Amino acid sequence: MASLQSLSFSSPVSYYHQQQPRTHSGFISSPLHRSASSTFCGQTLHLPHTQRASLKVNGRKSRPVIMMVKPTIQFIQGTDEQTIPDVRLTKSRDGTNGVAIFRFEQPSVFDASGDVGDITGFYMIDEEGVLQSVDVNAKFVNGKPAGIEAKYIMRSPREWDRFMRFMERYSNQNGLQFIKK
Repeated sequence: MASLQSLSFSSPVSYYHQQQPRTHSGFISSPLHRSASSTFCGQTLHLPHTQRASLKVNGRKSRPVIMMVKPTIQFIQGTDEQTIPDVRLTKSRDGTNGVAIFRFEQPSVFDASGDVGDITGFYMIDEEGVLQSVDVNAKFVNGKPAGIEAKYIMRSPREWDRFMRFMERYSNQNGLQFIKK
């Protein structure tokens, strides 16, 4: 993009526009100049002023409200997991896929599962939406639940990037650190 910017600033068309008076809206008020060294020829575009929608509460204007979703992990939809996991990441050499393994020791879902319902999957929820997996295994010691291992598989660079955005938000919220081994 740097080369495109430097080309546009050195073209006769952009130089001509830099010398022209501008209206209060920032648009050029005169027609476009046709340059001998440029093949671009256009017309002036006049756009109407846009109105921003504003909410009125009790007769007063209020600012739009932006709601942020706290990044969280759930095994039962609607019930946040309170235990912070140990997360292991692997990525293929070519970067096309990867695996994240979450290990929870004594997760709080075991305390709530009798009251709320059964474990239905592994859900990672943040402001962008939900990442989910059904690859969830419980670990039992002497017949009692001791831990959960959940696996999330990323099959494309796009899925990897999305997962890393979730993990950045989740780790910032819960004080996790990334340690490269």
